Formats: sequence, structure tokens, C-alpha cells
Amino acid sequence: MGLFRSETVLGIAEETLRFAREAAEDTHPNEFMGLLRAEEAQSLGVDLDGTIITEILFVPGTSSSPVRATMNEQQVANDRDAVGSVHSHPNGVVRPSDTDLSTFGKGSVHIILGAPYGPTDWEAYDRSGERYSLRVIDVSLPDPAEQFFDVTQEDIDRELQ
Repeated sequence: MGLFRSETVLGIAEETLRFAREAAEDTHPNEFMGLLRAEEAQSLGVDLDGTIITEILFVPGTSSSPVRATMNEQQVANDRDAVGSVHSHPNGVVRPSDTDLSTFGKGSVHIILGAPYGPTDWEAYDRSGERYSLRVIDVSLPDPAEQFFDVTQEDIDRELQ
């Protein structure tokens, strides 16, 4: 299995899109860039086959300027839940550039956020640069802190056996 999963991405969690928009705004006037992770829709209570984007991963060593964001490929973890990328265009244009298209080969969904990063200032594309219909879905996301620290002594004992 490669770095990116290939099943159908149904949408993006409303909370995740809001986070991406805020990250782009915080990074402005430089570009923002991250990877998209998805979870099975059914695990989130959505009775559909496919996945929903639930997280934005920041890659250590990513550099950015007002016209470009570049990920350090050596720092990208092999993540079976990765489905694509997200980045911003501080100039407000949400169409992919030639440089963007050259990075769209991995993953099935790529989101571009444009200044001023409002609720409709974004667009999703597939790996060939064609628009991708991506719904914004209101789902409850689990608290990552609760998942990370959800370990009991019984879990530890089982791992040590």
C-alpha cells in the first residue's frame, strides 16, 4: 500500500475545513500547506461508503513564502489515512497553478484555499486538476487528546505480554 489511500473521499468535516481556513489566515501573507487525513464515514456516524477528511497534518520542514509552499518530502510519514493535500493561495485565486498540478500526483483530493479565507473561498481538485465535488459535512470529531491518552493499565499489561 502506498502513502495515500485511494477510496472515495465523500467530504470534509466542517470543523476541519474551518481549521484549515484559520491556519491559512494565520500564515498569510505566506502560503500554508498540509496533508489531508480521512476516516471511514461510518466510523463517524455517516451511513455512506467512503471517507471524510477529518485532519490536517503539518509536515516538519515545510517552507513557505507569499508565492510558494514546499514540503520536505523526507519528513512525510507513511500514513495510510492520507488522502491528499491542502494549501493556500494568498492572492485569492483558487485555481491550481502548473506547480500545484505537478504535486497533485499523490492522493485523490487537493484543496486550495484563497484569501480572504472565507467559507466559500476554497475549491477541491482531483490529481489531474479537475474540480472535485467535496461536501462539507457536519460531524462530531473525536477529541484527539482523549484518543491519545485513552490507555489503561490493562492495555499496558496486554502489550507487555
